[in-house]
Amino acid sequence: MSGATGGGKAAATTSTGRLGRLLALVPYVVSRDSVALDQAAAAFGVSQKQLIDDLNLLWCVELRAPDPYCPIDLSYEGGEIIVTEAESIARPLRLKVDEASALLVALRMLAGIPGLQDRDALSRVIAKLETAAGAAAEVSSKVAVEVDAGGETLGRLRHAIGAGRRVHLAYYVPARDENTERDVDPMRLLMVEGNGYLEGWCRRAEAVRLFRLDRITALAVLDVPAEVPDGAEPIDVDAGLFRPSPGDEKVTFELTPRGRWVADYYPCESVEEVGEGRLRVVLRTPDTRWVRGLALRLGDQGRVVAPAWLAAGVRDDAVRALARYGMA
Repeated sequence: MSGATGGGKAAATTSTGRLGRLLALVPYVVSRDSVALDQAAAAFGVSQKQLIDDLNLLWCVELRAPDPYCPIDLSYEGGEIIVTEAESIARPLRLKVDEASALLVALRMLAGIPGLQDRDALSRVIAKLETAAGAAAEVSSKVAVEVDAGGETLGRLRHAIGAGRRVHLAYYVPARDENTERDVDPMRLLMVEGNGYLEGWCRRAEAVRLFRLDRITALAVLDVPAEVPDGAEPIDVDAGLFRPSPGDEKVTFELTPRGRWVADYYPCESVEEVGEGRLRVVLRTPDTRWVRGLALRLGDQGRVVAPAWLAAGVRDDAVRALARYGMA
C-alpha cells in the first residue's frame, strides 16, 4: 500500500491518484463522445505522456458483463480519445471478503499514523465500509498492524513541508553501513509497505531521493526556503522501491530465525522460506564490502552462500579476525 501527503505532482504517480483518474476518465470521455488528448490531460492535471500510459492500462481492463469477456474499446489516434463498450463501468463496485478485509486493515493502519490530517473523514469512510462489508469487517478486526511512522520526526517533517522549509538530516545508509549528513528540500511523505518515507530533493546527490523515517537519526528544520527544481519528478513507488542496476552483484544469504531481521531491514530481490523458520534472501549491491561486514556481524545468525568467491572471502575475513584474538 502507498499513500502520500504534500506535493502537487504526487497524484500522477501514486496508485491512489491513478485509480481515481482511471475511474473518472472513462465516464468523462464517454459523456463527450470524444475528447482531445491535450484537453483531457489538462482537465486531469497530468502530462499527455501520463495520460497515454493510463489509456494503455485501460486496454488491460476486463469488465464483467453478461458476456464472459467484455474489454473496454478505446482509441486515441489522431489526438482524439474515443471510448466505447464501457457500459459496465457504471455498475457499483463489489468487493470480495478478502478484498474488503485488506482494504479495512489498510485504512485502520493509515488512521493510526500520528498527526494525520482529516482523521474524522477517514473514520467515516471506515465506518461506512464496515457497515457495507458485513462479515469481512469482523474478519479484518482480528488483524492488528503496528506502524512506526517516525513519531517526532514525522511531526517535524510535516511542519517543514507545510512551511516550505529545507531540512538537515543525519541518515543511516545500510547499503554502505554508514551515517551521512545532507540537506534535503522535502516534497512529500509516503507510506509504502508499512514504512514511512520522506521524498525530497537531496542537495548532496542533486536528485530526488527517498529517506526511510526510521533511519533518520537526527533532523533539523532550517530557516531556509525549500527549493525543489521544476524538473524534479516524484519517484514511482508503484513500481517498487527495489531498483537494482544490471551491474550489481547478486548475493544470496541463508538466515536462521534470529537473522530474519535482515529481510526487513535491507532491500531484497527475493525472500524464500526454507523451513524451520529459516530464510534464503537474495539482494544486489554495487559494493560487496558492506556485505562482508554484514556477514561478519551476523555470526551464527546467517551466512553468505553465493557467489562462492564472496563466501570464501567472508570465511577468510572471519579467520583473520579470530587470529587477532588468538582464537583461530
